[in-house]
Amino acid sequence: MWRLAKVRHKSGRLGVTLEEFKLKRREQERALRQARRDNQLVSRRLLLSDDEEHDVNMDTNTAELDVVSLLHKLQHSSPEREIHMRLLTKALRDPSVQLSFVKQENSVHLLVGFLSGSDAQCRLQTEHQVHWKLLAQGIVPALATCLENQRHNPAVVEAVAFTLSQLLQTKDAAPKPVSMVLASRLPSLLLSVLNPDPEFSLGPAIECAWCLHYIACSCENNKALLTHGTLTHCSSLLVTLGEALVNGNQDEGLELLLCPLLRIVGNLLSSCPAEELAGQLTDSRLVVTLCSMVQSTVQTRPSLARESVWVLNNLTAFSADFCSALLTHDLVHRLIQLLSFSQGINTMVLRVLANAAFRGKEFCITLTQLGLLTALLTTLKMTDKEMVSLSLDLLFMLLVSSPQVAEEFVKISCLSILEALQYNSDGDMRRKATYLLEHHLLS
Repeated sequence: MWRLAKVRHKSGRLGVTLEEFKLKRREQERALRQARRDNQLVSRRLLLSDDEEHDVNMDTNTAELDVVSLLHKLQHSSPEREIHMRLLTKALRDPSVQLSFVKQENSVHLLVGFLSGSDAQCRLQTEHQVHWKLLAQGIVPALATCLENQRHNPAVVEAVAFTLSQLLQTKDAAPKPVSMVLASRLPSLLLSVLNPDPEFSLGPAIECAWCLHYIACSCENNKALLTHGTLTHCSSLLVTLGEALVNGNQDEGLELLLCPLLRIVGNLLSSCPAEELAGQLTDSRLVVTLCSMVQSTVQTRPSLARESVWVLNNLTAFSADFCSALLTHDLVHRLIQLLSFSQGINTMVLRVLANAAFRGKEFCITLTQLGLLTALLTTLKMTDKEMVSLSLDLLFMLLVSSPQVAEEFVKISCLSILEALQYNSDGDMRRKATYLLEHHLLS
């Protein structure tokens, strides 16, 4: 929208309209959300160490015989159990050996039992064993059955969910494993565990939330998760737990559960068409909770604050109603106060405010009255190029909305800032500043 025929400090007339700007902005936001989803998919756990990624050459017939022998040995406790577990891990790298193992009676249930045991080394080796594509031989329905039958045993539920999360975050997790999980009872079972039982720890709910997060990251269209009510359920829980955090709840694991919940909601909002999201989210308390979470964690836990404001960005990008909620709940002042914080928080806050301005004239006028124009006076002076560029984009929307906004901009003596940006080393900033001066302020 800001392109010039030549790179220079003075420009000719640009054929720019607000609609063209909005279209470009939608494309940029879509690319930003997709990049974030891709990064999140591999952001939590390392599955294997480098020395375990090398292929292991082993005669197939020998390996199949060995795996039967190892299975029998592992069913009985012995000092050599850790050695046997390591040998089993190597053997299960062969697909034919995996099939032979799964056919053995109680083999999968044995692995699940090790996952819920107290021996850390056994749990680690079991995670690796499950990782070697056991899902192709029936691990998904086995996990679903185990989760359903053992739903009152928190240790088993946590272990099963952790095992599933390991499968879902592997490099080949999309699309086959995810489609198998979506076609099973697991989504409903995972959601049912997201209601933390006060008698137990948050561990089972945390692991189930990570599973749902990996599914949401792996799908281009999460209609199946929406059908299960995932967005409604997770956003409602997010309000409840977020309010608890803001009110000073120090329960162990609360923050660990909030992180995957935020990612589930944020990714569902970014990956599903607006028409499919309609009716899924109607509670404006979510906007209030997210703003409060950002404010309460921005100094002590900036990573959680960053996740919260990212969800707020996706929420306001999706719905004009939630943009209205920013105004009706008097949240704009609170957001403006966050513009001084770095680590990606202030840039996302600017995007949230831009989402509101994007909704049209009335929003822009109200934002100006609430002090946004004055706040841009500060952000336009920042050394962060992204902040300055976003500020110029937001300023464009405000100036286009009403002549009164331009008059107010001149009144508070902001012209000198744009004039200085005409000589900035960044060509894009120069063009934007020049365009605003020539076509909306000095014309």
